[in-house]
Amino acid sequence: MLSHVSIQCADVEASARFFDAVLAPLGGRRVMEFEGAIGYGIPPLPTFWIGPRQTGEGFRETHIAFEAPDRQGVRAFFEAAQAVGAEVLHGPRLWPEYHPSYYGAFVRDPDGNNIEAVCHTPE
Repeated sequence: MLSHVSIQCADVEASARFFDAVLAPLGGRRVMEFEGAIGYGIPPLPTFWIGPRQTGEGFRETHIAFEAPDRQGVRAFFEAAQAVGAEVLHGPRLWPEYHPSYYGAFVRDPDGNNIEAVCHTPE
């Protein structure tokens, strides 16, 4: 149901390095740049945007979950996040409290947001 999501970043270049790394294993990549913002997605359309902080004071954590095509994609996302120095919240594992096939990993992006990769299908 979502068309796209956009977040404001304190350091767009640091965030771009993070998202370039962690979205690649999920099939995502930069597909558009516009007025200092970077749009990621699976071509042709961007579904996730990062841009410079323009509004508000302080920080409020956002949680964003990206769907992986399979469990190996979740593991590859997690490995890419670790390689760029992301804080680990939860390594890849089953989360049966959500549903029996929910397999996810959670890390923090450079701004402190909770970024997840999830696969909903059985292995």
